[in-house]
Amino acid sequence: MRIERLSCLPGAEAARGVAVIIDVFRAFTCAPLLFRLKARALLLEADIARCLSLRGDAVLVGERNEEPIEGFDLPNSPHLILRSGPDRFAGRTVVLRTTSGVAGALLALRKADAVLLASFINARATASYLRACGASVVSLVAMGTHGETPAAEDERCGDYIESLLGGGSYDHIAAINEILASPSARRFYAADKPYLPAADPAICLQRDLFEHAIRAEAEGDWVRAIPQPSGSGIPE
Repeated sequence: MRIERLSCLPGAEAARGVAVIIDVFRAFTCAPLLFRLKARALLLEADIARCLSLRGDAVLVGERNEEPIEGFDLPNSPHLILRSGPDRFAGRTVVLRTTSGVAGALLALRKADAVLLASFINARATASYLRACGASVVSLVAMGTHGETPAAEDERCGDYIESLLGGGSYDHIAAINEILASPSARRFYAADKPYLPAADPAICLQRDLFEHAIRAEAEGDWVRAIPQPSGSGIPE
């Protein structure tokens, strides 16, 4: 297995083989949590108008450059999603729109053989899936801030996944120390923006709470995020 390390939106566009799109703060921490809260389906969409076309039928979750989107139900905050509880999501379709993670996944789908969505919360499951599928090339894409600037949380999550694939050691305590001191974490501490709750980083830095890799797949006019059976690989 050859592992390529890439960053931000240009990295997602360049990803080949199996692309692992990493967005710790916060898109792909939210995605596993939505499934744990019994969402029936999760759609990934960048176009706000298309998202709003499903308003009422689906729960709309997301942001544009971190800020809430008018007409959406929730920002992509793990804390606010968990606080909403399963009654908000159980049995419903959720549409997720984010500036970094979702945009990166949609870009990668154009040329990669397959696209997985990852964060610390499902990193081990993602690595297990990659081993099971026997991919010859894996592109670990750390999406960074706004898809433009590398961010410590995504780069260190890439380190963790690479270590699980046999690519060296990883120290999560050192990673936490670096991440919490980084600009991408500090923006949560001011507590002056309710859509950036201070609790989010603590949730996002939890490891391996979700037992499934999540694959992004085109289905008709939409892209769906689908949890994969444990131990499975990419189907022929």
